[in-house]
Parts: sequence; C-alpha cells; structure tokens
Amino acid sequence: MSDVPIPKNQAPRLQVTGATKLYGGTPAIQDIDFTVCAGEVHALVGENGAGKSTLTKAIAGAVQLTSGEIRLDGEVCRFKSPADALRRGIVMVYQEDSLVPTMTVAQNVQLGREKFMSRLRTLNISAQQLLQSMNFNVEPTDVVATLGTAKRQMVEIARAVYYQAQVIIFDEPTASLTPEEMQHLFLLIEDLRRRGLAIVFISHALEEALTLADRITVLRDAKKVISAPASELDRDKLVHHMVGRQLSTDRHRTRTPGRAKGQPVLRVQNVIAGTMVKNMSFSVFAGEVLGIAGLVGSGRTEVAQVIAGIRKRNFLQGGAIYLDGRPVRYRVPAQAIRDGIAYVTEDRKVAGFFETMNVDENIYLGWLSTLGGRRRLGYSRRHRDQVSAEWIKKTRITAINRHSKVIELSGGNQQKVVVAKSLVQEPRLIILDEPTRGVDVGSIAEIHELIRSLARDGKAVVVISSYLPEILSISDRILVARGGQIVAEFDPDEATQEKIMYAAVH
Repeated sequence: MSDVPIPKNQAPRLQVTGATKLYGGTPAIQDIDFTVCAGEVHALVGENGAGKSTLTKAIAGAVQLTSGEIRLDGEVCRFKSPADALRRGIVMVYQEDSLVPTMTVAQNVQLGREKFMSRLRTLNISAQQLLQSMNFNVEPTDVVATLGTAKRQMVEIARAVYYQAQVIIFDEPTASLTPEEMQHLFLLIEDLRRRGLAIVFISHALEEALTLADRITVLRDAKKVISAPASELDRDKLVHHMVGRQLSTDRHRTRTPGRAKGQPVLRVQNVIAGTMVKNMSFSVFAGEVLGIAGLVGSGRTEVAQVIAGIRKRNFLQGGAIYLDGRPVRYRVPAQAIRDGIAYVTEDRKVAGFFETMNVDENIYLGWLSTLGGRRRLGYSRRHRDQVSAEWIKKTRITAINRHSKVIELSGGNQQKVVVAKSLVQEPRLIILDEPTRGVDVGSIAEIHELIRSLARDGKAVVVISSYLPEILSISDRILVARGGQIVAEFDPDEATQEKIMYAAVH
C-alpha cells in the first residue's frame, strides 16, 4: 500500500522530510517522511524502539536530526531546543507530565510566558477563563501535586492552547487513565481538531489509533513502513506492519491441575486495608493464571500490595491471608520474598527498577533480596553475569548490551527487566500488576507467553489488568473487583468484555 496523498487544497501544517538520527553510527530513525495537516489527527504507532519517540522529540526540538528537515507551514525550521519549537507553536504532551508539582495550575499554565509584572489574582482569572473555555473542571488555584493524572493532562493541554500551539504531540496519553478519563481525553482531542490544530497521537493501544485518527503511520526498525488512512486499516493489518509477522491471538485455555486438588497456594479472606480494600476474598491455585479486572480505585493493586508486604491491612478485623494453608502477615516485602511471593509493580519507572543501574545490576538485585542472596558473602561480578545472562535469555530482553542503563531501554524491555528481577527470586506465587502497560504488541505477546510458561511450570500467577482483551486472553479464571471487594467470577469461555465491564461499574 503506498503512502496516502495529502488531501486536495490542504497543505501540510507540519512536514518532515528524510529525517535521520544516528547514535554512534546506529540509526534511531532513518529517512522518514511524515506530514500532519491542520485539523487532522495523525497516529504514530510501532513497537518500542521503532523510532516514534526519536521522531517526535526531533519535531519538538528535544533531539537534533543528523540529516533531514522539518517544515512548519512551508518554512524550514531548525530547532536547537524545545523552547525554539514552543515559540513556533509545537508542543509535546509527554506520558510523564512536565508540570511543576509545587506550583498552582495557573502558574503552570503560564509558566515561561509570564508577564514581567503580574498580580496573582490576574494570573488566576486568566487561567480560569482559559480552563472554562475548554470545559476543564480544574481550579486554577489547585497545586498540581494534588491533582490526578487526568486533570494534570488537562493542565498540559490548557498550557498548549495558551501557548497558541499549532501542533500538539500526545505521547501515550491514555497509559494511566481510567476508561471514563480516556473518553474525556478523546472529546478534548476532537475539540482541538475542530479548532484546526494538527495532532500527533502516539499509542500502543491500536484500537485507540483506529478510532481516533484520520491517518496512521507505522514505524518499524527505525524506518517508516506505511502511512495510510485509518479507514483502510484494521488491527491485524497494523500488527502485521508493526512486527512483520502475524501474532497468535488464540485464547489461553489450560485447565489447572492445582484446582482439582482443592488446596490453594494463596487464600485471601475478608481482607480490609484502609479505605480502598473493604472486604476482599479470593484464592489462587498452583498452575493457574488468575485474572483480576476492575476499574482504577477498585482495590486490586492495594490488596496485591497487602499480600506482598508493601501495604498493611487493618490490625483489628483486617481479615486473614493464608499461604499453603498457613496464616501470614508480612511487615516488610522481604518477608514475602522469603516465602516465595513476587510482586511486579504497575509503575515500573517509579518502583520497578533503578534507572541509573544497568540490566545486569537490576536483575542481580532481585536475586540478592532472596535468602540465598543474603547468605552470600560479598558481591560477585562473575555470579552476577551468570545469573543475569540466564534471565536475559529467558525473558528475551533486547539491549545494545547488558551494561546499558535500564532507562535507555524501550518500554517493553524495561518491563521485561522488572519481570526478570522478580522471577530471579524463584517465587511460587507471582502477582503481575498491569504487566503490559505501555508495552508494544510484540513484547505483549512475549510477556503473555512467559506468563503461560510460569503456569505450566506449576506457579500460581495473578494478573491484574485494566485491558480486558488481556484478561480474556491469558486467564484460567476471571475475578472482577469493585469498591474494594470481589463482586463477580467468570469462566473465560463464558466471559465477554461487556459482562466484565458491567460487573465492574454496576
């Protein structure tokens, strides 16, 4: 399929030609052409490491191209910094927001364009008028640190409009949003489209790209594979262009022998923790993948953290947790690790790895936290290399070299490092919280296969996920959490996305 032409009588607002960026002679992007018109949403998709971030950062002035040119309304632009791009009306809304948390909403909206003499009252009134014009339910006097993810994104978008942006780049904007917040974001993007802005939308959720975008461009291995109208593509075609092969979508339906024996590895009984976990009860068996669905705030993550010793359940009438029939109450995660429980956090960048350490060091730290690691005297580089090499191979981590810092890896490989750091502990019970958030389709398939192999090896696996196709694909049994309780249980052969979502919200 050839590249789609620009609509007649419509010149591109943004035009990138022959974009190439080399790092040590290796191309991060190579000879890419990319255009966006006014009033258009152009989705950019591809696996982690395909070059999406490099291309958009070059457009936003954060990266300087080795060769190629960028034109805005036909004029060649050479941005030396994001400030240069901002002055020309190009704004990037990053996945991790770039707001100053200790400042108010009004101060953040006008940050960098404040008047030399400005009263705080005038600042607040101006910001409030802007927020109300966009139908944003955010108070200008709120401190950003007190806002949730969705409202922070509203502030970022309001700031882009205040800067009189002509091009807005959204980098994985829905990664941390609830379904309701996502719908609101999509309405905001539609409003920006009607205002005539050019929108670039990066997402791993292909359904979002197909629904929201006018055109979709696919990158693979630093090159552009295809650019076509969204109406001419579907999910299977996009996946094929992204990975160069078909990925199996067959549902996992292995029946667990552990359940037939009747003895669960873990039993959670009437657990109460703070205000989020109100009366949680469930069991998980050896050789089983237990999926737990539910909206953000339903208590799924909190009960997982109680099990792993990260969070405390109520001291009085807090319920009980049994591991192999033995009651347990962990004060610290080290005790849970010693008993063979591993927890893979939902927020890998905050709590999943040490970003300034390399791949080997991060994985080996997981082993050092075990009883065998604590018994070992001294830090052995040779032993570290042996342990890490084994788990790099098992989890298929791809890096330029094993001594690369984890922060330099793609999102999918960062997630694999977090998983490897937990699995090196040789746990009997593994809890994976949003294991494929912000991960490309190729890495998702590999992580799902790893989860299945853990169950085949007799491990008890709990997968917490807001992505319902994932829950339906890999679960042997599906639970739905709502309001701090388990409210429904489904056999995966009978479950549908509609049934699960109905149980999650009603």
